[in-house]
Amino acid sequence: MSQPVPTAIRRVDAGSPAGAIEIIWSDGRTAIYTPRLLRDACPCATCRERRVQPVQPALLPVLAPEELAPLAITGMRPVGQYAYAIEFSDGHSSGIYTLDYLRELA
Repeated sequence: MSQPVPTAIRRVDAGSPAGAIEIIWSDGRTAIYTPRLLRDACPCATCRERRVQPVQPALLPVLAPEELAPLAITGMRPVGQYAYAIEFSDGHSSGIYTLDYLRELA
């Protein structure tokens, strides 16, 4: 049996956290992905390294303007037939989310 693939992807706002992404998989499973879930699970090398060795926060951190607004997904584009690149309102866009990884996060 082949791996499930997305049959539909859409932004959902009603009844879900604002700006969440819904993916309907070929096996009938539906999953909701919040911007925070996807950003915290970013698979890029920088984010993976930060999760292993967290940076100690400054006593009085200075927030960038994008950190003051709620996190949102600002773009999503396919990468070949195996992944999606997701852009966030905080300016981060280097993570490539494979279909297998998205399924694992579901």
